[in-house]
Amino acid sequence: MTPQRIETNTRITIINGIETLTVVAHEASKEAGWWDEEFTTETVPAKLCLIHSEVSEAMEGYRKDLPDDKLTHRDMVEVELADVLIRVADLAERLGLDLGRAIVEKMEYNRTREDHKRENRAKAGGQKI
Repeated sequence: MTPQRIETNTRITIINGIETLTVVAHEASKEAGWWDEEFTTETVPAKLCLIHSEVSEAMEGYRKDLPDDKLTHRDMVEVELADVLIRVADLAERLGLDLGRAIVEKMEYNRTREDHKRENRAKAGGQKI
């Protein structure tokens, strides 16, 4: 059985939402001075490390079941994952990447992968995480 593609309206919603997020996140980052330094060969690795640090903070919040220290009404894992998306969106916009369409295409591709099918993941040696 071939998995269904994402419905057209849903595709458009995802693409437009991500496009809006990338533009808004990048504008906010520029305004805050995150892009004041010259763009060099170290810029992208540095930005990717910042993304990784947000993921690590999310893991720590999840592991310790912590509230966020700034948005105290929210869990730390939730706020740090928001930071991950903001930093990813910022970098994607700066690099001129079409992140929304890439996400839709990757989700559709993943639906066809054998290692992403429930029955194959349940088998001995199947992908558990």
